[in-house]
Amino acid sequence: EILSLFARQSVSEQERVFNPGNGRRIILTTNVAETSLTVPNIRYVVDSGLARVKRYSYRNKVEQLQIEPISQAAANQRAGRCGRVADGICIRLYSEQDYLSRPKFTDPEILRSSLAAVLLRMSSLRLPKIQDFPFIDKPLGRAIADGVQLLDELGAIVYEDSAVGQDRDEGKHFKLTAIGKQLADLPLDPRIGRMLLAAKDQNALREVTVIASALATQDPRERPIDQTAAADQAHLQFADERSEFLGFVKLWDWYQDALKHKHSNRQLEAFCRSKFLSPRRLREWRDVHGQLHTMLGEKGWKENALAATYEQVHLSLLTGLLGYVAKKEEDEKSQERGSKTGGYIGARGIRPFIWPGSTIGKKAGAWILAGELQETNRMYARTIAKIEPQWVEKVAAHRLVKSLSDPFWDSRQGEVMAFERGTLYGLPI
Repeated sequence: EILSLFARQSVSEQERVFNPGNGRRIILTTNVAETSLTVPNIRYVVDSGLARVKRYSYRNKVEQLQIEPISQAAANQRAGRCGRVADGICIRLYSEQDYLSRPKFTDPEILRSSLAAVLLRMSSLRLPKIQDFPFIDKPLGRAIADGVQLLDELGAIVYEDSAVGQDRDEGKHFKLTAIGKQLADLPLDPRIGRMLLAAKDQNALREVTVIASALATQDPRERPIDQTAAADQAHLQFADERSEFLGFVKLWDWYQDALKHKHSNRQLEAFCRSKFLSPRRLREWRDVHGQLHTMLGEKGWKENALAATYEQVHLSLLTGLLGYVAKKEEDEKSQERGSKTGGYIGARGIRPFIWPGSTIGKKAGAWILAGELQETNRMYARTIAKIEPQWVEKVAAHRLVKSLSDPFWDSRQGEVMAFERGTLYGLPI
């Protein structure tokens, strides 16, 4: 019997691994089984010495999932998987010299993540000289500067008059704005917090609270490897032809209706599984939404009674995701670069492709907004929506770099005219 085990797998498939079989079993797993799990009757472990590690790219401002050699500590944890219930053997597909040359421990998360939330919290506590703070594992200067740049993009900080040149590049000498103080008061990722602040002003708080809580939890939709077509068909009822963000809202409304009409928890779980939805992840989503709803209510925020328009919802999302806007690349230019058609040009020179599992796919249109940019073997935009470029100009007017070109004499106006071009982090808007 050959089984698999990984984080995005459905719960029912994961549970099969923990049921002791009568015959010989081979389990193919990611590093999700490296610690804290005891898989029964494992006597042999074959360790590739590799893992897919999530790292934040300070250059591209995206999450990367790259395959890297594991540390000595991780290798020892893997070896321990075969000695949990009886003596076992671990076969490492790399030499002892290779093992000894590896770092003793895996890099701590603070060295692999965006520091925007950390810096926001430190600033709200008025801790002086963030660059000199005695971190247990001190982040690189460019990581601190990147976190400050994101806070600046969100309108959370303003540079002080003394911050010029290198000081500004390194993220020194800034203070929180009114928006920054409100974000610091929300125990959320700064991007998500900024969406909620904008949603309050756009009268789209109900929808964006649902979307924000969905982005903060694991997608409840399941796609078993042997039933992908059936799962995709079942999920079509939650799809929105223009926005995968609004797909979350449709799914949320369906789940709330199912809760109201349930006869028992067992019946509800069976109903969810028939739609290829994870009951456990739906409960987690509901819990996070409940916490958000309560917290915002205590602050006096009122949800909109009338449904928000498409524009109101996506203007709110756009405010927190300015760097995740992309424009469809012309086929000719794409072919000149030797890549397949269907790619996009994004901010800061990135070139994402739409995630293969997207419900919108080729119908995405000329301009998209992504909820996540993730790099594996190529850059992918996940959770996408169609947007209008005018919305970017409306939300990011303070970020657009404008230039004039091709001056000409306009005899009707009686003056020299020129074409104005606005770019957002290098992307022509």
